[in-house]
Amino acid sequence: MFYKKQTHRSHDRSHNRQRIIKTTSHHPPTSENKLKIIALGGMEEVGRNMTIFEYGDDIVILDMGLQFPEEDMPGIDYIIPNIDYLKGKEDRIRAVIFSHAHMDHIGAAPILLERLGFPLVVGRPLTLAFLKHRQEDYKPNTVKNLKTVVIKSLQDTFKFGIFKLKFFQVEHSIMDAVGIVLETPVGNVVHLGDWTLEKNENGQATLDYSFLSRLKRPIILMSEALGVIDVRPSTNSPKMKKNLTQILEKAEGRVIIGTFASQIERIEWIIEAAEKLDKKIAVDGYSMKMNIEIAKELGYIKTHKGTLIKIDEIHNYPDKKLVILVTGAQGESNAVFSRVVTGSHRNLKIKKSDTIIFSSSIIPGNERSIQKLKDSIYRQSENVIHGEIMDIHVSGHANREDNIQVLKQIRPDYYIPVYAYHYMLVEAAKLAKSIGFSEKNILILDNGQIAEFDAHGGRATDKRIPVEYVFVDGLGIGDISHIVLRDRRVMAEDGMIVIIATINTSTGKLVGNPDIISRGFVYMKEQKELIEKTRHKVKKICEDHNKETPAFEDHLKNEIRNQIGEFLYKQTERRPMVLPVVIKV
Repeated sequence: MFYKKQTHRSHDRSHNRQRIIKTTSHHPPTSENKLKIIALGGMEEVGRNMTIFEYGDDIVILDMGLQFPEEDMPGIDYIIPNIDYLKGKEDRIRAVIFSHAHMDHIGAAPILLERLGFPLVVGRPLTLAFLKHRQEDYKPNTVKNLKTVVIKSLQDTFKFGIFKLKFFQVEHSIMDAVGIVLETPVGNVVHLGDWTLEKNENGQATLDYSFLSRLKRPIILMSEALGVIDVRPSTNSPKMKKNLTQILEKAEGRVIIGTFASQIERIEWIIEAAEKLDKKIAVDGYSMKMNIEIAKELGYIKTHKGTLIKIDEIHNYPDKKLVILVTGAQGESNAVFSRVVTGSHRNLKIKKSDTIIFSSSIIPGNERSIQKLKDSIYRQSENVIHGEIMDIHVSGHANREDNIQVLKQIRPDYYIPVYAYHYMLVEAAKLAKSIGFSEKNILILDNGQIAEFDAHGGRATDKRIPVEYVFVDGLGIGDISHIVLRDRRVMAEDGMIVIIATINTSTGKLVGNPDIISRGFVYMKEQKELIEKTRHKVKKICEDHNKETPAFEDHLKNEIRNQIGEFLYKQTERRPMVLPVVIKV
């Protein structure tokens, strides 16, 4: 048995107890079976993490994450993995394992678990607690449908059909994160999930993964590559805590800290530090308040009575006695931090004497939003602190040197970089080659590309499965196609113009003048000449149109759409969406 003694970060209370849980498959594997590894998301992107491990009739899944929309996806709430490949295979899914509770790993679970018939779910206590809460948010009173198994100890062993599952500790920016070892007939898969190498005061890593090198070979290492291009030396928790302590001690006014709601351990430490300084903690943000309540129920956060106060009570205390924790440090428009900065928060307005702390890293793609947020805060406060000027955040993602160190410790036979943009995967492969790894044993996969392992070795095949984006918009899941998204982009870029033509069905003639409505294209009161020219053009199209033409109405709409679109482009060099409406009387 291989494992590392669990530290406070993961709150293991098992005391050398082993637990073995088994589920069996109905069909024994044959000698021709191969291990298939397929990423439904998490390659070529940051987010949407979900990986299928398939051997014979047995399937195990790791994570079901969401991806946040990009700027060119107006109206989209988030994106989830495409599970078309799993349709008809639901009864072969032995378990879904969750490595940790971040949204890019559990966010899509309520939707996908329901569509797959609620297969068995495996995770650590905090991970499952967050998952259950998200399930209830998605559909109230459905958490009873979840079939869960808690990883009570890192010594627990699970048998899922042909797969044997074990765990080991990883350091990440949330409690209860785990790495997994999946034992198969053709090799041992080691998946680190999201990870970093936490350092002590002397800059030495607190975890060592050399024990994984003693697994039965071949060893297939799947390792996050998001930080592989980061050459900056990583900070450590002792340094971060020291800097934050000094800020809390010296602040003359309130301290407002923006951080991730999932940073339970950091929130716990901030609460503890504030209590030592006899300060009160106010928390705002639905996800942060809920996560703190969950962590308190699990015993992961302990507070003195009266330390935590409601946000509307902050006016009852001196500024120097207040620490305020809020969500939205990524610049999300509706989050608490943004509402505070714009002055729209009901209870919290920034003062010049406030100290504002960004205690979170930048999620790729959010750079512009965070920059705008910083600029706004700098106009309102004289004391703004972020990671560019002081070590007040420890990243949950391993940098370049950490990646080198872990590769040397584990010494895998096969290396598959994961959870990053394609260029980062390539850089990870180059890094591995630079320290002696064989190029033929480094697999750079795309989403949906099938990697196969058998008695003859492993390879990235040319076989692919569907992994197109599944968009979630309100209550709609997958009903927003790329065509609809394209139309939204057109309307967002050049607006739309609606043309309403009333046609006499007997004569085919236009009745009255066509009505024109502009939205996001031109302001009609200021562009009367253009609107009149457009109206005259529509009348000419209707007059020239032959009412005897088959599919009369559709043909007329197409003529209006095409000719008015061309006319408006010549007049304005813009292409609004032209929406013709033909009313027959």
